Amino acid sequence: MNAKIPNALTVGRIAITPVMVVALFQGTRTGDTIAAVIFAVASITDFVDGYLARRANVISSFGKLMDPIADKLLVIGALIPLVYVDRIPWWVAAVIIAREAIVTVTRMQLKKNGGEVIAAAQLGKLKTVIQLWAILLAIIFDPTPLLVDLVIYAAVLLTIVSGIDFYWRTFRMAPQPAAEQSNLSRTRG
Repeated sequence: MNAKIPNALTVGRIAITPVMVVALFQGTRTGDTIAAVIFAVASITDFVDGYLARRANVISSFGKLMDPIADKLLVIGALIPLVYVDRIPWWVAAVIIAREAIVTVTRMQLKKNGGEVIAAAQLGKLKTVIQLWAILLAIIFDPTPLLVDLVIYAAVLLTIVSGIDFYWRTFRMAPQPAAEQSNLSRTRG
């Protein structure tokens, strides 16, 4: 197998996200059901495409860049209507969207400058799982019970912590200017 199947799943996830957004903005039980099914299917494809790519050892630069973007589009595409229909607080969406946008822009800038695209760490993957569960539960339950609210707050906490971790790993891996390396050699030697 080559990277076509995992990449097609990523592109498919991007393609069905607008349908979910429209369904959520309807604010009806039918719209919620359609959105929940689409969100669940799209979330499953996120794990399937990564699994297939790793299993066949066909991890591509396209996949490393576009898979996180597809995840972010799905999450943001659900958060905005959920705020609009008053299922989650605006600040929850703001924290998650800000983190996702900043990390995505950083990834794209690194790629543009010829740097290596930083793959998602385990903490980032856990953040994604909790975010996906929190959003799916917020789509299903109206109003959200306390347990769903706690999952949403856990998603916010993991969003912040994984964002900090991403930047720590990114700048720790960045090459240091020659002058700094020279100074470090003298200090260590």
